[in-house]
Amino acid sequence: MRSDEKKLRESLLLYAVTDRRWTGEMTLAQQVEEAILGGATFIQLREKNLDDSAFESEAREIASLCRRYNVPFVVNDNVEIARRMGADGVHVGQSDMEAGDVRALLGPDAILGVSAQTVEQALLAEKRGADYLGVGAVFPTGSKDDAVEVPFETLKAICEAVEIPVIAIGGIGTSNVKELVGSGICGVAVISAIFGAKDIRSATRELLGETVRIVGGSAVSAEGNGGRP
Repeated sequence: MRSDEKKLRESLLLYAVTDRRWTGEMTLAQQVEEAILGGATFIQLREKNLDDSAFESEAREIASLCRRYNVPFVVNDNVEIARRMGADGVHVGQSDMEAGDVRALLGPDAILGVSAQTVEQALLAEKRGADYLGVGAVFPTGSKDDAVEVPFETLKAICEAVEIPVIAIGGIGTSNVKELVGSGICGVAVISAIFGAKDIRSATRELLGETVRIVGGSAVSAEGNGGRP
């Protein structure tokens, strides 16, 4: 468990996961900045179809942006790129590198997130060094082809079984996030609810407000988040 778990837990309130299919006229970095200005508290770069060179270039650009706003930044799956370019950490799934091996490569200070769908997976990830868990899909989602739905009861059981923070992911938006109240999560991770919106900043701000209402904590205003050097 990290010594700064409280700070990490607070940063996981609204976790934005990138997807370039919605970039349109904006660059991915511009979209990420709009999300941060709307109140996103954590950014994950998830790009499954880029080669390593393009992925690392994009990761460096977004990492620099996140540092400017003091928002944690992790990359999905690619542990070597995360290590090489100095990301805050990495998020891995059950079919990616095992959590203990990731921890050994990145060291004790990196943020390590692990996806889990069962209590057994959650407990093992915690034992092997995970700092937080992403649990889902809690609702039907089109953002991940291989997503397996996780019932509310399982989400709640995972939150009760582990000491590290848990975020819910999968099909979450302003219309259904309230259904997660009482589960024990500390935040939500979203893709299309932010990056698929016409007005990313407004959509992020609205979802942040709804999320704060179900998990508690203090919202970060667009002005407050954007004003941090």
